[in-house]
Amino acid sequence: MDKIKTALLSYGMSGKVFHAPFIAFHPGFELLGSWERSKKLIHQDFPEVKSYATIEELLEDDVDLVVVNTPVETHYEYAKKVLLAGKHALVEKAFTTTVAQAQELAAIAKEKGLKLAVFQNRRWDSDFKTVQKIILDEVLGEIVEAEFHFDRYNPILSPKQHKETANSGAGILKDLGPHLIDQALCLFGLPKAVFADIRITREHSLVDDYIDILLYYSTLRVRLKAGFFVREAIPAFVVHGKKGSFLKVRGDVQEDELKLGKKPNLHAWGKESSDKKGFLHTEINGAITKEFIPTLQGNYYDFFDGVYKSITQDAMEPVTAQDGLHVMQIIEAAIESSAQKKAIDL
Repeated sequence: MDKIKTALLSYGMSGKVFHAPFIAFHPGFELLGSWERSKKLIHQDFPEVKSYATIEELLEDDVDLVVVNTPVETHYEYAKKVLLAGKHALVEKAFTTTVAQAQELAAIAKEKGLKLAVFQNRRWDSDFKTVQKIILDEVLGEIVEAEFHFDRYNPILSPKQHKETANSGAGILKDLGPHLIDQALCLFGLPKAVFADIRITREHSLVDDYIDILLYYSTLRVRLKAGFFVREAIPAFVVHGKKGSFLKVRGDVQEDELKLGKKPNLHAWGKESSDKKGFLHTEINGAITKEFIPTLQGNYYDFFDGVYKSITQDAMEPVTAQDGLHVMQIIEAAIESSAQKKAIDL
């Protein structure tokens, strides 16, 4: 098996938790190292890899794939450098800060024949995969409305300066928003219009920390919400169809287990506890049924396997640049909608 030589552009939480464990585990990748500006941390976990002093040093190395996992406002600049250097790129969410930036990166990748993927790992969460199966199985009938939440209770500002300083990549809309938006687009496609309320609710916050986005489809409405003042969360996924409803709490365990230093595998990984099953209340073959639905297994490995196949077999990226562009279209429409207090047609 050809190994894809891979490097990270940072080794903070995302590099240590979400990327390096799967790159190291997948037999098709070789982790070469990471660009580390000040703290040299990667050798604590991978003593055999390199710690690059500059991005130029990294790009001059024999690297096939670069993971752009730096702050959002830098994604466009660094991803462009990566692509112009002839390397495949995997870019964290939010893909960019504007639609125009996303379009330019996609055009460069196409022109150079390079793969450009967006890291939307939440498509491989156990809870979302279960919701997706319920919708695909059509057990709810025609979907009328859906509501997805990414709620937390955390009134304290983040110690990470780039998250709380007013800049083009900061705020909950470009942090948690891309997860919710991508999941909605993955299930229902692009909407016809967007209405949004974007607010600041935490004391002394300089960036948005509350979003309420309504996506308008022909016969469907999808609401996406995220905020930091939810002590008692309601189900994160609520889907209503003409035959029934499905409710599912957010229960994916992968992030928590990765933060504890657990290593991914292909068997027992990403399994929720049984008390987090979704609840289905619908009509099947003329009979009303109420039952708890076992949660599917989640595994971010499948995303990285998709990236591997896209490079080695010229398959489509698991999350494409076009997917990332569509998310940015919703984000830009949401910003305009909130400012003008009206729905924005796409």
